[in-house]
Amino acid sequence: MKDIVVFGGSAHPELTAELCEHLGVAQSGVRVSRFANDCLEVQLQANCRERDVFLVQPLVAPTQENLVELLLMCDAARGASAARITVVMPHYAYARSDKKDTPRISLGGRLVADLLKTAGADRVLAVTLHSPQVHGFFSVPVDHLHALRELAQHFRQYDLSRTTVVSPDLGNAKEAAAFARMIGAHVAAGAKQRFPDDRVQISDVIGEIADRDVIILDDEIAKGSTVLELLRMLRDLGPRSIRVACTHGLFSTDALKRLSEQEDVLEIVCTNTVPIPPERVTEKLRVLSIAPALAEAVRRIHNGESVSALFDA
Repeated sequence: MKDIVVFGGSAHPELTAELCEHLGVAQSGVRVSRFANDCLEVQLQANCRERDVFLVQPLVAPTQENLVELLLMCDAARGASAARITVVMPHYAYARSDKKDTPRISLGGRLVADLLKTAGADRVLAVTLHSPQVHGFFSVPVDHLHALRELAQHFRQYDLSRTTVVSPDLGNAKEAAAFARMIGAHVAAGAKQRFPDDRVQISDVIGEIADRDVIILDDEIAKGSTVLELLRMLRDLGPRSIRVACTHGLFSTDALKRLSEQEDVLEIVCTNTVPIPPERVTEKLRVLSIAPALAEAVRRIHNGESVSALFDA
C-alpha cells in the first residue's frame, strides 16, 4: 500500500497504532503545537502529495480541542496536495445533536459535518452513529460501520438459548433486533422518556424477560443513567442474568464504577472506539478491538472495493 498514508490525532493514539499494524503500514507523525495565544497548529510529518490520506481521530474529551485538531489536519493534508482525504472518526460526539426538539437550538451534528467538508475531507469512515439521520448531514460519502459483529463474536462464548437483547429505548430497537438475529436471541425494548433536567424514566419493558439471560445493548454509555434506570425495571421482571454491552464506552465521571457495583451485572462489554482511562477500568469491563474492522474498511476504500460487503460476510 505504497500510496496510502495514515496520520493519527491526539485523541486515541493506541487505536491508530493498532489500525496501522493490521494494515501493515507505518504510522506517519503529526506535530501539534500551541501558539502563545492558545491557538493550535498542526504539521503532518510525511509526504501527502497525490496520496490516499487517512486521518484517525475520534471526537472525545476534550472534544472541542480534538475537533479543531482534526480540522487542522484536514486543512494541512489538503494544502499538501493529498489525492483524497478520508476522516476515520470512530466516535462522532456531535451526532447526539441531531434534531431541533426545542426552539432556537443548534444542530451541532450537521454543523460539524459541514466543517469537515470545508476543511478538506473527501470521505468519512464512522462507527455506529447515534441515529440514522446523522448520515445524511454529511455532503461527502460516509462509510458507516457498526460493531455488532465484534459484540456477537464475544457473546457467542455463552449459552444463548434463553437470551433476550434489550434496547433501553425504541430508537435503538432496530439495532438491538439486528444483534438479536445475529446471535439467535429474542429482543425487547424499554419505553424511555427523558426530561428537561436530563433525568431518565423507563416506564415499561416490551418483551420477554422473566427467567432469561439479558443483554442490554446501547450505542453508547456516558453517564450510565439510562442503563441504571433500565436495570431498576428489569429486576422487577425476574431475569436470570444481566450483561451490558455498547459500542462507545464513554463512561464519564464514575459511570463505569457505578455500573460495576451493580451485583447482578455480570459483565460490561464495549469496543475501543474511544480511549478508556486506566484508572476507570474495573474487573467487569471487557474491551473489544474495532481496529481490524477499521483496517479492513480502510483497505477496501483505498482499493475501491465494497465496504458494505463487510456486513454480508
